[in-house]
Amino acid sequence: MKIAEFRSHAHELVDWMADYLEHIEQRPVKPAVAPGDILGKLPSLPPVDPEDFHRIFGDFTEIILPGMTHWQHPSFFAYFPANSSPPSILAEMLTATMGAQCMSWATSPAATELEERVMEWLRGMIGLPDTFTGVIEDTASTATLCALLSARERASAYRINADGFPAGGRFTVYCSTEAHSSIEKGVKIAGLGKSSLRTIPVDATYAMNVDALERAIAADLKEGCTPLCVVAAIGTTGSTAIDPLRPIAEICRKHNLWLHVDAAYAGTALLLPEMRWMIDGIELVDSFVFNPHKWMFTNFDCSAYFVADQEALVKTFEILPEYLKTAEGTRVRNYRDWGIQLGRRFRALKLWFVIRTYGVSGLQEMVRTHIELARSFAENVRETADFEILAPVPLATVCFRYHPRGVGDESRLNSLNSALMDRLNAGGRLYLTHTKLGGRVALRLVVGQTQVAQRHVAEAWSLITSTARDL
Repeated sequence: MKIAEFRSHAHELVDWMADYLEHIEQRPVKPAVAPGDILGKLPSLPPVDPEDFHRIFGDFTEIILPGMTHWQHPSFFAYFPANSSPPSILAEMLTATMGAQCMSWATSPAATELEERVMEWLRGMIGLPDTFTGVIEDTASTATLCALLSARERASAYRINADGFPAGGRFTVYCSTEAHSSIEKGVKIAGLGKSSLRTIPVDATYAMNVDALERAIAADLKEGCTPLCVVAAIGTTGSTAIDPLRPIAEICRKHNLWLHVDAAYAGTALLLPEMRWMIDGIELVDSFVFNPHKWMFTNFDCSAYFVADQEALVKTFEILPEYLKTAEGTRVRNYRDWGIQLGRRFRALKLWFVIRTYGVSGLQEMVRTHIELARSFAENVRETADFEILAPVPLATVCFRYHPRGVGDESRLNSLNSALMDRLNAGGRLYLTHTKLGGRVALRLVVGQTQVAQRHVAEAWSLITSTARDL
């Protein structure tokens, strides 16, 4: 494709992108397709000869687009948001155009230094201590793995990287029963073994039971294990429960455990000073992660990982073959040594665009509005006789269920709510997901899409109640 053609097609695509964002509400949130529908429309072999761009784009609109779930739809209330915004999209266009590989300072000095400054901004914006240093990872799952590996190496005086695991002995890792599945995956990848993961019971709010954590650590010590790391959740995936950070941190200090905090979704709420009660005790934490690509209007992928001991992180991952040596040496940061990946995208650019476009006050206003909309929805649930709230609502996630009068059997209620969710999602006007809390199916409504407004939440509640009563 010649530059003149590229220019013409790029203008066409930008117009399409703007139209897509402007008219996205006219599309169903979730596509009505069955497994294999899209695959069946795609040729089994690649084209031998070049194809016209308009034909390619036509197939995109006719084949691909009808099979997409529209995460930027304001009635997307499922999972957690992976929200975007116009400034973030524009920055991604620039990033893609430059195609820079930002693994070290020398490969793109501005990318490294912008990341350093933006992470300093972000640290202050969410109220972390100045003792933390930040780096952008791709996902919170990767950041958690980095924390586990750093904890492993610090505890072994960095010998496992050099010599592998010694015979005998066993590290143990702790998280709540409501913690994210990435912790189990990270434990396995780090070579610690799934059987070394201890899932700690939760209290009535689905937050980690601190006394149970203390007992589990004591039991492992008695068995000759080496407690290694606790992963606390600020906003669990199911219900956004808040683990009590300070007492957990005090236990970790007592037993010399690494404390990692997974705030992948909820960390964005720390933009609001009134929400910083969630990180009381943060000065005792070893590492902390949250995802601007969830609730801070920044395109996926962009995960902000902060560590108190920068040296422990770098010593865990640094490697310097001859072909990566540069004249700058230790005078600069080479972020290739701050995580698993060697190759790195220029992720800081879109975060910089977002923060500068909205300003801290604008971001705060948007997040505060989402929390208020969710709490208003929760109040509607509480005031309606045949619905009930199943978990506290500290953020913008509401866990609830339909509970008609006279139905007391939990199995029947679970089936009823699963059927309700399936019928709602099949209609294409909104998208919800579920979890199980204490064995009860809970519908989750998460307010967080960039363009969501009060009318979308009100329409969702109206549709939920009318559909439930038609079951």
